[in-house]
Amino acid sequence: MSIKLYMDHHVDIAITSGLRRRGVDVLTCQDDGTTTWDDDRLLDRATQLGRARFSQDDDLLAIVHQWQRNRSFAGLVYGHQLDLSIGQAVRDLEMIAGVYDPEDTRDRVEYLPL
Repeated sequence: MSIKLYMDHHVDIAITSGLRRRGVDVLTCQDDGTTTWDDDRLLDRATQLGRARFSQDDDLLAIVHQWQRNRSFAGLVYGHQLDLSIGQAVRDLEMIAGVYDPEDTRDRVEYLPL
């Protein structure tokens, strides 16, 4: 089973478009009507939907580290905007989506670039 991704509002639309062209199952917070939600609610929403969240928001890392102590989540894939080109993000996320199972990312943070 492959990973389904949930993109927050910090992710460049070009990354989402590139993944969709490659057949990766991606849901954005824009698609989901959650663009005004805070990071806690978005992480919870992604988990409810069984989707690993992709973000380039540094503030989210602190929240996820707190969650790892006492709360389960579907996983986070993080890539800093200055360290990751759009093309590299698409390639790495496509590989993660195709190779990992949902249990591989549960309660974990995967950092990009790989």
